[in-house]
Amino acid sequence: QLQLVESGGGLVQPGGSLRLSCAASGFTLDYYAIGWFRQAPGKEREGVSCISSGGGSTKYADSVKGRFTISRDNAKNTVYLQMNSLHPADTGIYYCAGDPWDRCALGSRFYDYWGQGTKVTVSS
Repeated sequence: QLQLVESGGGLVQPGGSLRLSCAASGFTLDYYAIGWFRQAPGKEREGVSCISSGGGSTKYADSVKGRFTISRDNAKNTVYLQMNSLHPADTGIYYCAGDPWDRCALGSRFYDYWGQGTKVTVSS
């Protein structure tokens, strides 16, 4: 069974950092673009970042550029999202998703496989 599992969420103060992980089981991530998405309470899901299968291409939403960094370790079958200088507006459920066509897009419609999400709360 193909499965993505996010971890690393939690409560952090404004200005703090978190690193999210997206681990795959049942398949190898080597050929998949991976995207990170988030959904704040009462808002639609939005694309945050994505990375191509080989890691050579990355994209970021304007709201997180310069603060978030996406990376992957295919040997560990895991993709990471390092989040620095967190704002309360970054609060939400963060999801990772896999695109077997390796398109690295920020639109959710490009992704076939989704994790269950990890909650991030930025608050003092």
